[in-house]
Amino acid sequence: MTRTSRASARTAKSVEERILTIPNALSFVRLLLVPVFLWLVMGPKWDELALIVLMVSGITDYLDGKLARSLNQTSKIGAILDPVADRFFILAVVIGLGYRDIIPWWLAVILPLRDVFLFSLVPFLRTRGYSSLPVHFLGKAATASLLYAFPLLLLGDATGTVADLANVFGWAFTVWGVALYWWGGILYAFQVRRLMATTTRVQRS
Repeated sequence: MTRTSRASARTAKSVEERILTIPNALSFVRLLLVPVFLWLVMGPKWDELALIVLMVSGITDYLDGKLARSLNQTSKIGAILDPVADRFFILAVVIGLGYRDIIPWWLAVILPLRDVFLFSLVPFLRTRGYSSLPVHFLGKAATASLLYAFPLLLLGDATGTVADLANVFGWAFTVWGVALYWWGGILYAFQVRRLMATTTRVQRS
């Protein structure tokens, strides 16, 4: 390996290991907003502020991925932090909406149950030297659908024409989001199965 290639490898590694980046900061902000949303919905029931929190979460979710690519600020911690922030926010929202009886409890259970299912696959991945696999586009589409659905369902917890329309569109996005969420999870499980069949076990020292 030449001196130039070694320098390039070190640079690439340092880029991957960066922590203080704009996309990571946005993901961290999204994590901080999780307890804020829960308090607003379950405590004083300030739905207007809760809607603003949801919109900010959706905007930061869009921006962190876009900025990571456009500013060349992708990193290992970002690849973990972004989906973790999404999972925690989805969990917080279904708990809050379930608590308010805006969504049935079976729906509040079936969404995080998919993440429990995927987490159970991690030990199998580790036997092949992986901690995770690339996120499937269906998972991204499902998250986007749910981030549209939740504000609409919260807005629909009122009376009037606007609330009725929000409720209809909110449930439409919810149905699509849940279906895509689980479909993406099943495809992820097939990816793990294919990896197990085509790669050898990593020997632990």
